[in-house]
Amino acid sequence: MEIILANPRGFCAGVERAIAIVERALEKFGAPIYVRHEVVHNKFVCDDLRAKGAVFVEELDEVPAGSTVIFSAHGVSKAVRADAEARGLKVFDATCPLVTKVHVEVGKMRNQTREVVMIGHKGHPEVEGTMGQSEGGMYIVETVDDVARLSVMNSASLSYVTQTTLSVDDATVVIEALKQRFPEIQGPKKDDICYATQNRQDAVKELAEQCDLVIVVGSPNSSNSRRLKEVAVSRRIDAHLVDGPDEVDVRWLVGKKSIGITAGASAPEILVSRVLERINTLTGASITQLPGVEEGVSFPLPKELTQL
Repeated sequence: MEIILANPRGFCAGVERAIAIVERALEKFGAPIYVRHEVVHNKFVCDDLRAKGAVFVEELDEVPAGSTVIFSAHGVSKAVRADAEARGLKVFDATCPLVTKVHVEVGKMRNQTREVVMIGHKGHPEVEGTMGQSEGGMYIVETVDDVARLSVMNSASLSYVTQTTLSVDDATVVIEALKQRFPEIQGPKKDDICYATQNRQDAVKELAEQCDLVIVVGSPNSSNSRRLKEVAVSRRIDAHLVDGPDEVDVRWLVGKKSIGITAGASAPEILVSRVLERINTLTGASITQLPGVEEGVSFPLPKELTQL
């Protein structure tokens, strides 16, 4: 039996930045540091930050006045920002810069009085934050069926943006449906799906050509992790999403010749190592790693947190 590690896998630059912002804020200001929503969608990461003094809340009314609060990597609406300012909260924004790019695009589109279609998963924090960049003139679609039912005010002045962590293949299908239904629709100048999402999905496609089982390390509420599993399944490969080594079922391994392992952009490498160790212990499989894209991307921290 052989184990093949996907490359790239795991943390992206936006996730690394968001975690670092929470850790630096704890170092500089001490606990508690409040974080609106999970800073990234990974149980292991959030539990580790809780142990260091981070307090995760769903809404700002749970944060005492005058406290320090961090916005998660998924971004927030304009209303949330205004609420934080009105309550005198000290804010550090861990929104991924690639999500901020989409927010800026929406602002420009709305300033041009264009209506905007958001392609994304209803209820996801990133989608809620992006939809909250405008008080109106925005629509959300998730599937081709949603596109068929979509009713807009002016199809001649219509644009679209996408959630950054979508499946590239699924997004392409929905975009094509939008273009067929609304021929004058305009997209962003540069694709909204982030480099890390694209690279990790491409790596899973490569795994699927060589493996008969793919295990994705990531939490079930992680959109990009779920997409990696879906990419493998779409290629008729048995695939499972696990939060850690204890969730690996030995029955999955029976009769398999080659097992691929990857991790979502919010899953730390330590979990990959633990899953790898469990499978290696169970099977004695040899381990190889795919060559892959060297990402070399980093995003700066807020200046106040770089001066400890």
